[in-house]
Parts: sequence; structure tokens; C-alpha cells
Amino acid sequence: MNTSTQSILAELYRKATGIQADTITPLTQSGSNRHYFRISAKASSDAPGLIGVEGTSQEENHAFLYMVRHFTDKGLNVPHVMAWSEDEMHYVQQDLGQTLLFDYIAEGRKTGVFCEREKQMLRKTIRALARFQILGSEGMDYTQCYPQPRFNRRSILWDLNYFKYCFLKATEIEFQEDRLENDFDRLATILLGEAPDNKSLAPTPEWAFMYRDFQSRNVMVVNEEPYFIDFQGGRKGPVYYDVASFLWQAKANFHDDLRQELIDEYLDELQRFLPIDKTAFLALLRHFVLFRTLQVLGAYGFRGYFEKKPHFLQSIPYAIDNLRRWLDAAPAGETDDYAYLRDLLHRMTELKQFKEVAIRKPLVVRVYSFSYKKGIPADDSGNGGGFVFDCRAVNNPGKYERYNAYTGQDEPVIRFLEDDGEILAFLRSAYQLVDASVKRYMDRGFQHLMVSFGCTGGQHRSVYAAEKMAEHIHQTFGVTVQLIHREQNQQRQL
Repeated sequence: MNTSTQSILAELYRKATGIQADTITPLTQSGSNRHYFRISAKASSDAPGLIGVEGTSQEENHAFLYMVRHFTDKGLNVPHVMAWSEDEMHYVQQDLGQTLLFDYIAEGRKTGVFCEREKQMLRKTIRALARFQILGSEGMDYTQCYPQPRFNRRSILWDLNYFKYCFLKATEIEFQEDRLENDFDRLATILLGEAPDNKSLAPTPEWAFMYRDFQSRNVMVVNEEPYFIDFQGGRKGPVYYDVASFLWQAKANFHDDLRQELIDEYLDELQRFLPIDKTAFLALLRHFVLFRTLQVLGAYGFRGYFEKKPHFLQSIPYAIDNLRRWLDAAPAGETDDYAYLRDLLHRMTELKQFKEVAIRKPLVVRVYSFSYKKGIPADDSGNGGGFVFDCRAVNNPGKYERYNAYTGQDEPVIRFLEDDGEILAFLRSAYQLVDASVKRYMDRGFQHLMVSFGCTGGQHRSVYAAEKMAEHIHQTFGVTVQLIHREQNQQRQL
């Protein structure tokens, strides 16, 4: 950090707080060209910590400063900007802390199994996105946006050619550029909702504020609420783009059931503002998923192959995996509006360098206790379930009133069950069966295994058995185990 930047940020901090800053610490730079600093005044206990920002583009900074004031006036969750320099190249804003949504859902991203706490934050975020798009669009002067006031054919073709030149050509796959460009034009026509004669229709009701880079690294979690940052590239555009950006983010690792749940949450919130045909929405969303995936691959290619940044190269297999899934999930009867592009993408995903870089995700075992009276637990991994062990033949401490206040986690129940001994023999058999599956699942690269123990009330025997099985699996194999006592409303990870 040069002395000029330091003095400018120090003066802006003093202007915002009336206190002299004594610490200005550079923060790690991410994909952005902007530079961030954490500013504080340790000499005063009343002094707030702020974030200082140094931009490289006056136009981009101006767009951000306009938008943040507009969104603040709308009551949306964005950082408050406290002061800015006359040339708008520097500003200081509220410090939202250090918890990115990306980090908040880290365990779910690694394993593909999201706990209820993570899911709840994702639900909040996707619903907040709908409000942000619609309310943020009300009264916005889109001429203030940079570099474009609205989503248009030129910006679509920029991104598609970004993919072509920065990623596709780097793979050295042979293709006919003229045919590819024709399909790019067809895809752009679909994304814009244009008439067949290429005369643009008026924007549909689904056009609002388009964030453009809505992903978990651009959401902060503050007091269990999502706050939005880095929206300076936003413009007027179709709401589908942000949904695709968020739910198909390369490293998000959302399984299909969770994606659908979050889409339903989004549409439920969006329908408070707009009439929505869900079938038509999902059909058009598929095209935006493809477009966003290609745009992301272009960015990864440029940052990775040309700028030599390994973080982006490491993300390529995840984006390729998303692309494979998109190609495989084509619904029956879907119009093939860009057949050459689809064929080219199929060939690209089958290239040796992408097939050999498999995404090896770790195995996660979920162990449940439950009451048979309330049904066997559902498997939200999409695999349809796993082992289910019936503990009801084991001697039941629940027959005795003195154990009513306890569960299988408590010492009196543990002593009863272990002194009786039936459950120990029961578990030895269960261990043998489950161990064999865990070994094979790990060898074959499977990601999910579910083991459930049921008893009459889901309080004593099943809880004890689930605790012991979870500890056994974790200690024996070192894999992540999610332990869920459904009827006790408890969950923890080993």
C-alpha cells in the first residue's frame, strides 16, 4: 500500500467517524481488481472498524456508489458507505465482518450434504435475492450502471466469445467457428426473449435488477442474515441469470433436490411481486444455466490458463461436471435450438484432460435415530435410503418410569442397556454389515451413505445405537459422520 492510498483512506475514516485511524491493514485480494483494507482506531473504544476500498476504474466505482445509496434507501441489506473521495476512486464502508456465505456453508460444499442451519441460510439468501432484484429495480437510474445499462445481445456475445477464445480454443478441440457463431446467435435470441425476426420485444415482467455475479462469495452473513456485496456490475436484465449464477456456482456442490427446493423458495418470494408460470420459468432457466456455465468457463480459462492463477484451474472440473449434468438432464422433447453447440460441448466434456480430472468428493455417512411411529427418515441425498436397523427387539428402558426423563445419551440409560447386553450383540452385527459398505463406498468414490436406527419412541435404544455407530464409523474410517437424532431435534457432526 502506497502512502497516498494510506493517507486518503485515513482521511476518509476521520471524515466518517471523527476519529484518527491508527491501523490500515490490506486484505487478501480475490478475483476483483479493487484493493480492500480493514481500518481501525485502537486508541478509541468507540471507533467503528471500517473497510477502505481503492478502485481501479472511476466508472465502476461511481456505479457502485450510486447503487449502494439506492439500495440503502430501499432498505436492502448492503454495506453502508460512510465517505468517499472527490474522484470516487476511494471510499470507506461498513465492516460486515469476515463470514462469507461461501465459508458459512463450507461443510455442505465439501460433502454435498447440507445441514439444516446451512439450508436455512440458503433459503434466506435466495428469497432475499428475489426482493433485491425487484425492490432494487424500483426507481433505479440504469444509466448509472457500468459497463452496460442493460443485458443485451452484445454483452451475451462478449461472454460467449470469452468462452470460445479463453477456454474452448485452449482445449485444442476442432470446431467450425461459423456454425458455432450461428448457435451463439440462436442462444442469445432465446436469452433475450426476442421475436423470430430478431426484433426485440419489450422486456418481460421477469426483467429487473440483474446482479450478474450473484454467488456465495458475494454474500456476507451478519447476525444470521445475508448481506449483499460486489454488485457494481449489475444492470437491468432477466432475473433467471442470477438464479443460475447462484444455484449452479461451480463449487457450490448443491444436489438436484436442494436446487429444486431453493428454486421453489425463490419463486414463492418472487410471486409476491410478479405473476410467474413455473413451468415456463424452469424451461427458460435451463438456457441461462448453460449460458452462465459457459461464461464461468471462459473466466476460469482466462484467469487460469492466461493469468496462471491456480485457484481458477482447480475450479474447472466442477464447472465441467455442471456442464455434463446439464447435457444429461435435457428433458424429453426439448427443442434443439443450438444442436451444433450441444454436440461440441458433449465432445469437449469427453476430452481426456477433463475425464481424467475426476472430482473425488469424500464420503459422508449420516446416522439417524428415529421413532417408527413417525416413519423412517427420508434420504435427501437423492440415493433413496440406506441401512435401517430395528432396535425394538432389544430390552426397552422406556418400560420403566425412572428412565422417562432420559435418552440414550444419558448415563442411566447407557448403564441399563450395556448391563443388559442385548444391544451390544446387536451392534456387533450392525458394525460388520456397515463396515463392509463403508469400505466399498470409499473404494468406489461414493459420496453418501445413510444408516438409521429405529425404536418405539426414538428416545432410548435408537439414540444409544446411533451414537455408538457414529463414533465407530468416525474412529474406524476417519470419514465425516453427521449424527441426527430426529425425535430429539439434535444434530452434530463428527
